[in-house]
Amino acid sequence: MATTGAAVPLVDAVVSPPTEKAPPRVVGTMALAQLGLSLALITPVTASLTLKVQSVVGEDNVVAVFGTVSSIGAVAALVANPVFGRISDRTTGRFGRRRPWLLLGVVGLAVSELVLALVPNVIGIAIAWFAAQAFANAAQAALLASVADQIPTAQRGRVSGLIGLMQQGSKLGAAYVAQWLIGSLLLMFVVPALIGVLFLVPFLLLLPDKQLAERPPSEGLRAVLKTFWLSPRKHPDFAWAWGSRFLITMSLYLFMTYRLLYIEYELGLSVERAVAVLATAVTVYTITLALAGQAAGWLSDKVGRRKPFVIASALVFGLGMAMLVQADTVTGFYVAEVVLGLGFGIYIGVDLALVMDVLPGFNDSAKNLGVLNMAQVVPQSLAPAVGAVLVGIGGGHNYDLLLGTAAAVAVVGAAMIFPIRKVR
Repeated sequence: MATTGAAVPLVDAVVSPPTEKAPPRVVGTMALAQLGLSLALITPVTASLTLKVQSVVGEDNVVAVFGTVSSIGAVAALVANPVFGRISDRTTGRFGRRRPWLLLGVVGLAVSELVLALVPNVIGIAIAWFAAQAFANAAQAALLASVADQIPTAQRGRVSGLIGLMQQGSKLGAAYVAQWLIGSLLLMFVVPALIGVLFLVPFLLLLPDKQLAERPPSEGLRAVLKTFWLSPRKHPDFAWAWGSRFLITMSLYLFMTYRLLYIEYELGLSVERAVAVLATAVTVYTITLALAGQAAGWLSDKVGRRKPFVIASALVFGLGMAMLVQADTVTGFYVAEVVLGLGFGIYIGVDLALVMDVLPGFNDSAKNLGVLNMAQVVPQSLAPAVGAVLVGIGGGHNYDLLLGTAAAVAVVGAAMIFPIRKVR
């Protein structure tokens, strides 16, 4: 068992994939770390960043300004994840490859969110959110690389489901943080950031993070540029998986980015009532997601198949989006959230396992997972801007068009799984 107070075992510059199942203490603290990191980042996305922008620019301008700030932050995530992933792959310090970047990332995120809570203008908000996203993705790159480092193929479905559950469970935590702390924007930013730090500490202490004996040889500027690229011609399965994740993530964030505003305007609720409804909806969504995700991950490992689950999940998720178009009551909104939770729960139960099964180059796993993460970050950067355009068509608040587009995008994302050959 490695600790931050002692040197970790030395290994060669080339690391072998894991063959033994990871012990429960590693899996458990890994999941706890994912929950804390996601909670610290998702709370602003879910509510506090929206409310911060609204407090500065007012209700009339919140959609456009929030979309711009979100897109700026997502650009930071786009760059930071593969860059820090590549750096962590090549880190030779005595504390291992992943641990230093986990620590730097979560502490930097916490400091950035404190600044975000205090700045009085849009420029300050944009800069602080850019920094928060960069630090968060430095930590996230190292955390997902730890999954590849520690979890063998036969265990990946269950661990993928657990990691996905933590990511989605953080949305539930974020909704309740917003509800409980709505009277203080400062606490809405600072409390989840501190939880993120505390939840990461056990993983930092227990992670058996191996130290490279020597840094891999430099490959020059061309290799640095490849940090952001994997050839679709050489790795077609990875390319199809990348495209599918891109579209399904776009579908999710087209709605999630404007979820609170949708509840306010489409259901005609006050801010306080909308936040309360959001908390209940995310509870229903997360419970459904948790059950579906764990069942799908377990069953996927059992039958040795991934593709049917991903395809079914995206189709169900698209149906949930279509149901939101018809929802005009809080009850209808809750029912749609159940369907969304079912669809996305199946997806998170198997998607990470599918991607790792087609991931090229184990010794570049963090860098390649960073490239994969671009399939999540690019949609996050595009969705606020695209969503703002869609909502604005026809005089503003056109959420039917937003949700209909999201449903169609999810279905296309499902279709992109069919050509993958390496997994069934």
